[in-house]
Amino acid sequence: MSKPLVSDELWNTIAPLLPPEPPKPKGGRPRVPDRAALTGIVFVLRSGIPWDLLPHEMGCGSGVTCWRRLRDWQRAGVWHRLHETLLDRLGAAGQLDWSRASQDSRSVPAKKGARRPGRTRRIAASQAASTSSWSSGKASHWRKNSRPPTCRTGAAARRWSMR
Repeated sequence: MSKPLVSDELWNTIAPLLPPEPPKPKGGRPRVPDRAALTGIVFVLRSGIPWDLLPHEMGCGSGVTCWRRLRDWQRAGVWHRLHETLLDRLGAAGQLDWSRASQDSRSVPAKKGARRPGRTRRIAASQAASTSSWSSGKASHWRKNSRPPTCRTGAAARRWSMR
């Protein structure tokens, strides 16, 4: 027999963190047990299969049922509380290696009354230098008083070529 995906020890840790089953005033289909749904969730997350391909033979209900339960438990904060519980257990057992821990600005709130950074000074818009049109007095082949040729089409081009 294979090892269960959700051991008794893990289930005893998670079960108190789960929200109570919502009431069904109109009756309806019996709810898939939470432990079976958790088994389906762990199976999908460990194997990487799509939710809709969860085997019915596992007794976890459908993939949609497991996905909804995962979503509801996430909204209820189950996973965050489970993480804190497991960290507390590891800390009490002296099994946390704090030399490898890191902290970021999301986990540490800003101090109240701290100095705010100075305002960024606005800079007026300036026109960028053109890379296709610029003048250089020494490189010009046209006399100062003559007009340089322009792109002409149609009747204007014919008049220009006759000059």
